[in-house]
Amino acid sequence: IQDVLRQRPGWVEVKDDGEWDFNWCDVGWLRENFDHSYMEEHVRINHFRNHYELTRKNLMVKNLKRYRKNLERDIGLMEASKCDFFPCTFALPSEYHLFVEEFKRSPGSTWIMKPSRELTGKGIFLFRKLKDIMDWKKVMCTDFIKELGAKISDYNTHTLTHTHIQIDDSVLPQDGTRSEEQKDAAQVESYVAQRYIENPYLINGRKFDLRVYVLVTSYVPLKAWLYRDGFGRFSSTRFSLSSIDDKYMHLTNVAVQKTAPDYDPEKGCKWQMQQLRRYLTAKHGREMVETLFKEMDNIFVRSLQSVQKVIINDKHCFELYGYDILLDQNLKPWLIEVNASPSHTPSSQEDYEMKCRLLEDTLNVVDMEGRLTGKEKRVGGYDLMWNDGPVYREDVNLETFGSSCFTANTHLGNQTGKTFFEETKAPVFKIKKVHVKF
Repeated sequence: IQDVLRQRPGWVEVKDDGEWDFNWCDVGWLRENFDHSYMEEHVRINHFRNHYELTRKNLMVKNLKRYRKNLERDIGLMEASKCDFFPCTFALPSEYHLFVEEFKRSPGSTWIMKPSRELTGKGIFLFRKLKDIMDWKKVMCTDFIKELGAKISDYNTHTLTHTHIQIDDSVLPQDGTRSEEQKDAAQVESYVAQRYIENPYLINGRKFDLRVYVLVTSYVPLKAWLYRDGFGRFSSTRFSLSSIDDKYMHLTNVAVQKTAPDYDPEKGCKWQMQQLRRYLTAKHGREMVETLFKEMDNIFVRSLQSVQKVIINDKHCFELYGYDILLDQNLKPWLIEVNASPSHTPSSQEDYEMKCRLLEDTLNVVDMEGRLTGKEKRVGGYDLMWNDGPVYREDVNLETFGSSCFTANTHLGNQTGKTFFEETKAPVFKIKKVHVKF
């Protein structure tokens, strides 16, 4: 991101105390400074205030469950079934007893435990016995109380002598209310227990997931762009359920795979999205793969709609999400998680070039220079997927003698093609000087 920002014509890096027009910040800076910052009309920042409603694993599932329930109530079961794209998941410790009930209904099945906030595969483990959960729970509860006490003490709002600790539910002071600091502290050690996808789609015997990029420039109205490039992240060990302790077999995170004994930095552990789409098409046919990618489009739109009413919309904000999608043997896509700060660290020269294009195109969509007309359906590698409603492209079907049909304006895994200015035909104005902070 630093390379892309520093090379952009007319953009000038500023020091910490300097005035800025554009800020590419981490979520920590946002949490500490957003509410205290005055931003002029033209200023842009790369996160929404409460982005975590979609990007924390426990909150993502909570919002999706609520959205699905509302669809079932308002429209019907058929519509609600379109949200059946995330595995059975429980937030712990608050839903521990519900989890145990579900766990006992399917003895012998595999589950995966994940910290709600951690990235890069940290703290994840698989299990098949409740004993593993009980051992985890004892350790977690002890650490939870210590961490909570330290945090509340730091904020100087409550002390443990005036606070009721309820490990299996929530953390409430005696008056039944919680400050924002306590809410934050209460989530220090929250986890999700998720039914493990035991039949993942394998290539050369190895598990993989897909990293897909979605850019949201507004939640009210919802305006979302889907990037054509992306990649598959492969495990380095052939998949088997006989061993659930091998992280190199079950976790596809690059940060995990790079530590594998047989990791080859020259080969890496990624396939570009175009390569994956060609492989799947050759093996299963175009129609089946088109259906798969339409189902992924549905995941992107429905997940954004599930948080549309709770995200604090702000005209200064945009968000580049990194979606993690897992395919099973039936080519059904599953939403695993959504990242607010997808890694831009390259693992190869090809990966570096792809991520530079992604970030350059992101800046082109955000359009600090004022070069777009606002009517574009494509900017570089981005296709406008949703603009207060579905966005369509008109395709000509030669088999029906030139009749036209409307299909979604998405091209995930297709070649990027024309450059930004060739495609948008936007006039190039004199570039404004943009003061950027990162």
